[in-house]
Amino acid sequence: MAVKPHLDILMCAPRGFCAGVDRAIRIVELALARYGAPVYVRHEIVHNRFVVESLKAEGAVFVEDLDEIADRSRPVIFSAHGVPKSVPEAAAALNLFSLDATCPLVTKVHREAEIHHRRGRHVLLIGHAGHPEVIGTMGQLPDGAVTLVTSVEDAATVAPPPGPLAYSTQTTLSLDDTAGIVAVLTRRFPDIVAPHKQDICYATTNRQEAVKVVAPQVEAMIVVGAPNSSNSQRLREVAEREGCPRSILLQRAADLDLDAFAGLSRIGITAGASAPEVLVEEVIAAFATRWEVRVRPIFTAEETVAFNLPRELRDVATTTTSKLVRQPRDDAAE
Repeated sequence: MAVKPHLDILMCAPRGFCAGVDRAIRIVELALARYGAPVYVRHEIVHNRFVVESLKAEGAVFVEDLDEIADRSRPVIFSAHGVPKSVPEAAAALNLFSLDATCPLVTKVHREAEIHHRRGRHVLLIGHAGHPEVIGTMGQLPDGAVTLVTSVEDAATVAPPPGPLAYSTQTTLSLDDTAGIVAVLTRRFPDIVAPHKQDICYATTNRQEAVKVVAPQVEAMIVVGAPNSSNSQRLREVAEREGCPRSILLQRAADLDLDAFAGLSRIGITAGASAPEVLVEEVIAAFATRWEVRVRPIFTAEETVAFNLPRELRDVATTTTSKLVRQPRDDAAE
């Protein structure tokens, strides 16, 4: 029998599900437990195909528009990314019972944008055009009250209306890219009002910082996550920026080309905030078919954040176990 070559895998910790994703998935699971199937979800609850397909199998029906809801006696859940104000208003007009799975840290950005508007400030929103979170944040204010800034080039040329300014950011951006945009805005508009507390969420920050530590130590970095997941894409970019020779975003082990890793002895693995741990375990198992694998967690932060569930679901939460929410077992990784 041929001897397998050795492969060290440095596991970024923290990685994977954040508290906002955990809460959103639990809301769908608990709504199914309480109200039965179908439960409707507007947009993907989080950006991960495995999660969406798993919840579909349990009876969740995903729609992009409330008009697609065939049975209006059934609950509808708003995704973790947040929605414009017009969406809950439309749900109420249709007599739909809704549950809001918006991440509380996104809700914080919404509320701050509203405060800026009430105080007469025009809001410059740093984010990615077309992303659901950006659409939701811009939709908190009247048309024309927010200007989207997507890049340093945008920041250098944006021409907001005269008067006081404030800026907010999408919660899943690259820390470094955002810092460059903010630097340009504050140079051009010295009186611009910053967020009371950084808008980029703790989980995005922690996962990027872990990648910054691991990326220079490995020959390749694998990011487990979806291509439409902003925070997963940013992790791949951070690894490249930190000098990792190869940085790959993939959804699950079936997407792996193991031949591409021939001759490597040390790789890194992380996962976007909407990627379940079971997909990380799949990837490790795939490498173990060709290599003698040694997994070593690299801890850079401890996360203890947890968000309350909607009041309507709290009692059923004590008796319903999640099939998707699972904590990484880094303590037993060696």
